Amino acid sequence: MKATVSAWLLSEWPSWYGQDGPGDLVGDVDAFAQSENSLPVGFVVFKEHEPVGFRTLKQESIPSHKHLSPWAATGFVLPQYRSQGIGAFMLQAIVAHASLLGYQQVYCGTSTATSLLQRAGWRRLEQINHAGKPLGIFGSGV
Repeated sequence: MKATVSAWLLSEWPSWYGQDGPGDLVGDVDAFAQSENSLPVGFVVFKEHEPVGFRTLKQESIPSHKHLSPWAATGFVLPQYRSQGIGAFMLQAIVAHASLLGYQQVYCGTSTATSLLQRAGWRRLEQINHAGKPLGIFGSGV
């Protein structure tokens, strides 16, 4: 499964996880697979026994917002399975898992999944400029 998740992350975020990017693909995937009882943690979503998506819950995400934690991050659904509710399902699962770990709020920073978060009932807390791009910071009660 690590190879599948690694391929997804590399294809979705090549500027981060690619050869010249600052991301640590192997280190991140290994960290996401360590434990369900601590952060970071990653979840793979299956549909009819096939992996179709991935989402993580991690301690930190946006360097300027270390005071907020935890973060729903690294959300990915295979293109042919998008617009079928899988992204919303993954958000619900992340929030539920955060609650099991004792968190009452989950955060997410995005420039691409605003409508998904809003449909899922998340609230925009602020709009920031991150790495030269506008980024919405959202929160969801647990």
